[in-house]
Amino acid sequence: DHVHDPALWTVELFVEELGVVRQALGLDALHILGQSWGGMLAMEYALTRPSGVASLVIADSPASMVQWVSEANRLREALPADVQATLLKHEAAATTSDPAYEEAMLVFYRRHVCRLRPAPACVQRTFAKAAEAPEVYGTMWGPSEFYVTGTLKDWDIVARLGEIHTPTLILSGRYDEATPLIAETVHRGIPGSEWVLFEDSSHMPHVEETERCLTVVGDFLRRVEVRMAGGEDEGLDTCDVP
Repeated sequence: DHVHDPALWTVELFVEELGVVRQALGLDALHILGQSWGGMLAMEYALTRPSGVASLVIADSPASMVQWVSEANRLREALPADVQATLLKHEAAATTSDPAYEEAMLVFYRRHVCRLRPAPACVQRTFAKAAEAPEVYGTMWGPSEFYVTGTLKDWDIVARLGEIHTPTLILSGRYDEATPLIAETVHRGIPGSEWVLFEDSSHMPHVEETERCLTVVGDFLRRVEVRMAGGEDEGLDTCDVP
């Protein structure tokens, strides 16, 4: 349903909803994959120490919105000067719904959200649905991926990542708005986590490098299941982080 009450849209509500859905489906044991906000939610859920979570896959997700905005600003500086000027003009004037702002916004998205042209139908449907029901995104995030004005703008769980002891795989793209620095922060924070960087992807490796993404995730899940059964396994080829 579409409840229209901005006060409802909190991290706590979504953590509770995840638990409710899990209970309704009878998922006593499960693996959780979260992409972007979904990965943020998965980490928040893991911090409640739920039982029966065999593993986490955190795809293209930050652990700090302060770091996200800092990296977004760095990526913005590489945009054409006229695009930067248009974005700044409309952000200052609070006219981010102006078509000129939205067109400039797409320049960033085509570099750092999904690099495939044309965008696949599933990506187009996602953006269409978000445009039809923008209340949650607007309340919690803001006008765009890189201009964060919502209730999540100060969200930061970096200091708590060490509390997550669930086997964790981190995915990110070379050109991702969740930059390698962001992914590295999550990787370093979660003990024993693994990180795979997709060299030909931005924010959607599952769309931009689908076959490799499926292989990487599938291998990870199988290895976790083998460990749970008491067997031996071979590790993934993961990122070298100095």
